[in-house]
Amino acid sequence: MRKLQSQGVHHITLTGADRQTSIDFWEGLLGMPFVFDQPNLDNPDEGHVYFDPGDGRLITVFTNETRKPDPRRTPTEPGCVHHLAFNVSQATFWQAVERLDERGIRHSGPKDRGFMDSIYFTDPMGLLIELASYRFEPPIGCSHGDVMINAHRIRVERGDHHIDKVHLADAIERLVERRQDTLSEDRSARDPYR
Repeated sequence: MRKLQSQGVHHITLTGADRQTSIDFWEGLLGMPFVFDQPNLDNPDEGHVYFDPGDGRLITVFTNETRKPDPRRTPTEPGCVHHLAFNVSQATFWQAVERLDERGIRHSGPKDRGFMDSIYFTDPMGLLIELASYRFEPPIGCSHGDVMINAHRIRVERGDHHIDKVHLADAIERLVERRQDTLSEDRSARDPYR
């Protein structure tokens, strides 16, 4: 038995309402360029619009001009999508409240997640959307996932409840020590001011 090894998310497809609602939300609010438009090849009554969320991957939406937005919360039963999270810079994150408020969009306000900041709101179809912003940059040659798994291990070793900034800083230090060679025989922390 062998795995079917994935190499990232190719695209996510959502069921939307009319075409313009999708364009107004994904491009007009979230700034995702509208990059492709064609019929749904499996359903001639639907359109299929594509947006770039910023990493070259795609968010696509099936549209139908007879469907209207329904803002009731999408189902959260087992097997359903709970929410979609999109990466934003810290500069953008700290503007989110003001920019959502100016549109009258209800939101959670900023949430401290220890390793990141989050804010939640729903799209016009009731799907929960999260804007997430990491509080760290990984060392060169490492991913956010590399930092997270090391921070998790450090948190567990120390018996702490959740990942916080100290675990991230120590994980980054650990990764740099593993990845970057040195001429020093002793890499331990020292006090040059004694």
